[in-house]
Amino acid sequence: MHREVDRSLTGRIGRVTGRIAPGTIGEVMLPFLGGTSAFHAHPFDKTSVFTVGEKVLVIYYEPPQTVYVDALPDVLKKD
Repeated sequence: MHREVDRSLTGRIGRVTGRIAPGTIGEVMLPFLGGTSAFHAHPFDKTSVFTVGEKVLVIYYEPPQTVYVDALPDVLKKD
C-alpha cells in the first residue's frame, strides 16, 4: 500500500526562525492556508546548518507540521 504524499508545501520559500541543524529541530515560517505558520524544520541533506533569518526552500513536507529544507538556489534569490 502506497502512502499518499502531500506536496502542498514543496517548493515554497520560508524564513528560518529557529536554527536548523543536524540533530536539532529548527523552525521555519511558511505561507500556509492564507496566512503564515510555523513548521518544525530539518535539513534535507542531514548535514546543512541554516541560521535565523536565512531563506530556505522546502524540499519535502511531512504532515502535520514538519518540513525538510535546503538552501535557496541563486535563481530564486532576489537582489
